[in-house]
Amino acid sequence: MTEPTDSPEYRRTHAPGPGSPEYEAMDSLAKLFERQVDELRGNATSDSTTKYFDILPRRDASFPHRLLTTEGVSVIGDGTNRAVEVSGAALEALAYEAFKEVNYFLRPAHLAQLRHIVEDPESSGNDRYVALDLLKNANVASGGVLPMCQDTGTALVHAKRGHRIVTDGDDRAHLWAGIARAYRDLNLRYSQMAATTLWDEVNTKSNMPAEIDISMAKGDSYEFLFMAKGGGSANKSFLYQETRAILDESRMLDFLREKIESIGTAACPPYHLAVVIGGTSADFALKTAKLASTKYLDTLPTEGNSHGAGFRDLDFEQKVFELTQTIGFGAQFGGKYFCHDVRVVRLPRHGASLPVAIAVSCSADRQILATINADGVFIEELEHEPARFIPETGLASIDEASPAHPINLALPMDEIRAELSQCSVGTRVSLTGTIIVARDSAHAKWRERLERGEGLPDYAKNHPIYYAGPAKTPDGMATGSFGPTTAGRMDSYVEQFQAAGGSHVMLAKGNRSSVVTKSCHAHGGFYLGTIGGPAALLAHDNITSVEVIDYPELGMEAVHRIEVVDFPAFVVIDDKGNDFFTEATKKPITLRTRPSV
Repeated sequence: MTEPTDSPEYRRTHAPGPGSPEYEAMDSLAKLFERQVDELRGNATSDSTTKYFDILPRRDASFPHRLLTTEGVSVIGDGTNRAVEVSGAALEALAYEAFKEVNYFLRPAHLAQLRHIVEDPESSGNDRYVALDLLKNANVASGGVLPMCQDTGTALVHAKRGHRIVTDGDDRAHLWAGIARAYRDLNLRYSQMAATTLWDEVNTKSNMPAEIDISMAKGDSYEFLFMAKGGGSANKSFLYQETRAILDESRMLDFLREKIESIGTAACPPYHLAVVIGGTSADFALKTAKLASTKYLDTLPTEGNSHGAGFRDLDFEQKVFELTQTIGFGAQFGGKYFCHDVRVVRLPRHGASLPVAIAVSCSADRQILATINADGVFIEELEHEPARFIPETGLASIDEASPAHPINLALPMDEIRAELSQCSVGTRVSLTGTIIVARDSAHAKWRERLERGEGLPDYAKNHPIYYAGPAKTPDGMATGSFGPTTAGRMDSYVEQFQAAGGSHVMLAKGNRSSVVTKSCHAHGGFYLGTIGGPAALLAHDNITSVEVIDYPELGMEAVHRIEVVDFPAFVVIDDKGNDFFTEATKKPITLRTRPSV
């Protein structure tokens, strides 16, 4: 007798085996049922989250470019075996050109933003003065002799190599060689320090090492982002380990206001500001912030999803940008334009962590894109005619809105201080005479002298001290680019030096701590802020001679004597205990000349 087909024994002996269509269909239905149960229980693991996806799903954006060369690039194979072979010489040539370009030229969009500040009727007089100076500086630098900033940066390379790109495997070495040649052959500065012991350092005298990060991608192109990152803006990269409690718009804005305000002006605003909320690790959050500050992540999606892809929030970007306009720092000396723009990127995070990273790109907005494909080596087209962004009319009114008070530095120090004492904080001054240049390493040497009971050198007592370190001097010129460095790094020396009769007038960039304000009040000192950014312009227009007078072994950190004419600066801290950047004065102000006497 035939066994009924609905009996348990029949189903057991006639069930479809693995590999049969019936078995596969039943297996798929079972897995679907399991996923539906998991979703109901809150344990969903759909294919869209278990398959690979890029946490930063940046679309490759087109950029204005020019062909650098076709040499060293060739197509090999065909069909599915087609690849692009790139020689080491092509990589070296690209790196050399990239670091030449970024040290002398800027993106036209950045220059247009400076022009906007000059023309905005809501800009303060200080904003316009700084923006115009930065445009003039870009024009001087575009001559290809004086780099736009004396700190020609740490060389950074962020690259993605397609799987159909073929090289000899020494990509980093070839890029390294091109970078080293650029810093050797051009009028750039050697800023990198090598540790010989835990405490002792020497300048590498090459600006190497460079930081080169190459990752893999699909395709037959090789994509690059080259950056020259100065110490000032690099030092304004911050990481905060927060909690879920601040994932609220008003709380986040309050948090960001405090943190953005703490950036201060030492890194040469106006800034391109980047904020990253979240991150699978602290270092990934910081790296994302650095990339976002260069506009590299501008093509991220503008909405999030349930899987963890990063995205930009355009609405919150605008709110943070408006917040920066109310801080009052403006473009270094009071006003509206502390920032050009803001980028906010949201990333996935571990449930127990909430990193928040902040980074800036400064007024020396130095980055350049490049790509290598079957057609050759292409590099981003930067602006080689920045003069077109300088207004043809109205320039005199900008200078007249903030007239400068002349200071004769040939006078004895007591008389220089008496002259400065008549100026309110915020007054623009014009310096002519002798200035001593000394920064971190020289200050450490002076402190060693005091600790040995030798006292400060006479030159540190008789002249203003300018915190700076020049780039290499071009042939036939008095100096290389010679802008200020960040004043705050020398704060810990000020009270000791002023008590010993030196550093009574200091010149640098950025705001300082209350320790300096108190010391200037106690010892009759002054801190003058000069504009951070226009290093080429200062070398071209204001510095007439340079001489190394002490510690030549320190290289660019040696003590120099310079002669200046109409060197521009602002009184930031005076001998009465006033500080331009304190809460009481941290608002746009009209620059004042000395009261008549």
